[in-house]
Amino acid sequence: MTTSFKYVVPDLEYPSSDGLPMAESDAARDYLIYGVEALSLYFQKRPDAYISGNLFIYYEQGNPKAVVAPDVFVVFGVEKKKRPSYKLWEENYKVPDFVLEITSKSTVSEDQGIKKGLYAYLGIKEYFQYDPTSDYLKPSLQGLRLVEGNYLPISSQIKEGELSIFSQVLGLELRRQQDGQMRFYDLVADRKLQSAEELVEAKKQAEQAKLEAEQARFEAEQAKLEAEQKAVKLADKLRELGIDPDRLP
Repeated sequence: MTTSFKYVVPDLEYPSSDGLPMAESDAARDYLIYGVEALSLYFQKRPDAYISGNLFIYYEQGNPKAVVAPDVFVVFGVEKKKRPSYKLWEENYKVPDFVLEITSKSTVSEDQGIKKGLYAYLGIKEYFQYDPTSDYLKPSLQGLRLVEGNYLPISSQIKEGELSIFSQVLGLELRRQQDGQMRFYDLVADRKLQSAEELVEAKKQAEQAKLEAEQARFEAEQAKLEAEQKAVKLADKLRELGIDPDRLP
């Protein structure tokens, strides 16, 4: 009798972190947070839109070293839920549709080289790069679109002094403002996308402006009432003196 044994490959570990602290400049961290928050708020009603940033994406099952962590990425057609990492084989091999990298001195060569080639190989439709300091990328905001397996530059425009590039994938513009800051822009609503913190601050300012307007209106009404009361008192005084206030010029 022949006995056969089935060899079971042990489960491999796919870490959700490399154990190292996230070493980012203030600008890079701020734009990473802005990108994830602003896009999450914009697509919050889409149950099939997953937005994340600085999260490990594993793209080869059985190879934990085949991993990349984009600064900001958007995936359409998958469940909106929290993930410790994004494993393509668990997501029906659905790759991100959009990636944004915040370029810096320590990442520019990787962003322009290794990652650019990897993202094209994976089939990521659009790859944007932004350099907050304008020291390492000229122009500081650039977009690439995948055409027949290769990335081609997306044409840009200058609108009111702002560099603007349209993302077909997101249906949004990415704009480098005159002050150098990058913002997503909704052409339909004609507004810039805001982060959660910016929305809270805008709400506070709107409420403060409303309170100030109500206070100004109250003070104007009080002033009017006081003027009317003074006029009544003056008329009464004139009548006491035998003068008809209505006959005065």
